[in-house]
Amino acid sequence: MLVGYARTSTLDQIAGFEAQQRDLQQAGVEKVFAEQVSSVAQREELEAAMEFVRDGDTLVVTKLDRLARSTMNLLQLLERLQAKKVGLRILDFGGGEINTNSPNGKLILTMFSAFGQFERELMLERQREGIARAKTEGKYKGRKATAMAKADEVRKLKSEGIAPTQIAKTLGIGRASVYRILADRSNA
Repeated sequence: MLVGYARTSTLDQIAGFEAQQRDLQQAGVEKVFAEQVSSVAQREELEAAMEFVRDGDTLVVTKLDRLARSTMNLLQLLERLQAKKVGLRILDFGGGEINTNSPNGKLILTMFSAFGQFERELMLERQREGIARAKTEGKYKGRKATAMAKADEVRKLKSEGIAPTQIAKTLGIGRASVYRILADRSNA
């Protein structure tokens, strides 16, 4: 059985999401698991697909980046699929298709995944260099302070008898953040 998995990172990517599902159906996929969630978030539909596939099935994705976030993640997924005797087929792999039901397919997929991760790491390095340069030039402001950065202020206001809702309004953070900070005794 051909089982498909489609994913986009955001809800805004509707056209890409629909295109993935269309391409999977055109490839003969009988069941599609689809979700719109970042690759670093909990991917419940991917887990459902991994649980669903059986011996002899093939998991089909349109592109590698829709499935794995890193070489390590890809290798873990491949290991799980291999243990279940399930193949992986990627419809668009640099202009061609790849299928891990062959040794060549497994080798090529592993190599390209490593190159992809290498490129991502280079991009992050360039980003860090750019941020460092912007800081030295006084152009980098950084992220806004998170609610947890205001933990001391939250506790101080609470000790003064101010209600959590008022603390949230005063500090410009969410009420849930106030409760989370107050519940966290490890940093008290």
